[in-house]
Amino acid sequence: MKTRTLMLGWEFPPFISGGLGTACYGLTKAMDRLGMPVTFVLPRAVPIRFVAGQESPSGMETSEYYRTGLRHVRLRPIPSTLVPYTPGESYGAAHWRHARTQASIATLEAPEGHRAIYGPDIRAEVQRYAIQVMKVAESEEFDVVHAHDWMTFPAGIAVATVTGKPLVVQVHSTEFDRSGEHVNQYVYDIERQGMHAAAAVIAVSNYTRNIIISRYGVPPEKVEVVYNGVEFNGHAETSSFPRAWPDKTVLFLGRVTMQKGPEYFLFAAKRVLEKMDNVKFVMAGDGDMLYRSIELAANLGIGHKVFFTRFLRGDDVDRAYQMADLYVMPSVSEPFGIAPLEALQHNVPVLVSKTSGIAETFRNALKVDFWDINEMANKMVAVLRYPPLQEMLRVEGRKEALRFRWEDSAARVGDVYHKAMSMM
Repeated sequence: MKTRTLMLGWEFPPFISGGLGTACYGLTKAMDRLGMPVTFVLPRAVPIRFVAGQESPSGMETSEYYRTGLRHVRLRPIPSTLVPYTPGESYGAAHWRHARTQASIATLEAPEGHRAIYGPDIRAEVQRYAIQVMKVAESEEFDVVHAHDWMTFPAGIAVATVTGKPLVVQVHSTEFDRSGEHVNQYVYDIERQGMHAAAAVIAVSNYTRNIIISRYGVPPEKVEVVYNGVEFNGHAETSSFPRAWPDKTVLFLGRVTMQKGPEYFLFAAKRVLEKMDNVKFVMAGDGDMLYRSIELAANLGIGHKVFFTRFLRGDDVDRAYQMADLYVMPSVSEPFGIAPLEALQHNVPVLVSKTSGIAETFRNALKVDFWDINEMANKMVAVLRYPPLQEMLRVEGRKEALRFRWEDSAARVGDVYHKAMSMM
């Protein structure tokens, strides 16, 4: 009999704002293909409406479940305004405006420029989410509780305590990744409590595993590494979107926050343009450093060469990759990094920060210290100027990226479940 999972998260397509939603969806779809039953609990401020003619799973009320198109996965929405960070208008603007009428935006204390900005009344929402999850757990049958990142940890602990089921927590990012050394104590304490309460901890890389062990005091034998994956359709995604300019294009795609290193990308862009004039830079994403980044580009005198698209989804993401000659991920701290794999899926070579999980296990990518803007610029120029280098990184990188299969990740998660259950 397959392990039945009560999975706790705060993002799942089509309700998605970043990498965690992509990771949850990829992992859950792979678990479905392996026949692993999952009930995914998703906080929603507005009730999910069904498409006309859409049926709920047999014997279930449509108000309680949302069909995912996956045979073994049910999406269980619960009322909550829980959101991870202050999003831009392009992500759930109506939702966010609704939430702001009920509570002020809580910026948890940390020095300016080195903090994660969380959603409305985050402490109360985390507690309310936990209460709602407890109600859901009463009517569900499951063998293990799987909680993603810190906001779901209190709910996971509560359910595990009441039911006696093992808790597995998956760490996609830590407070040290999001805020550097200026961590918020409230968030850190919840992360630490969740990791120590869990029967097993899943880290998305050895980079993250080392942080969990050294910064949170979790026993090494308790922490398992399960790399993320990417969906490959068997052939390279070729460009079908005409470029509006003849110039070379360098792409940054991710949240525009301190963690992702947008300022280093712009400083390096300035260096590149001192050597090559026929280059344009695209920054796709939203975040608390967006407007600061726009001002920085203007102050550097490269505003006319940098295009800010805000948050992209669906076909627009594909188009951004298709237009790119190089994808750059200059993250200050990146637990894994799915975007480089997505770039290679679209036949785009990648340049990644050494402080990332993908860098530890990927050979066919250029790597650089995020702070070394001169070396970052030199490697950008090398790829843009020398087609043989670009082709080698594209072809060999794509071959290597094929190793990162969500089915393998799901199978590893299943092994972690069995280990956790054997400890009960």
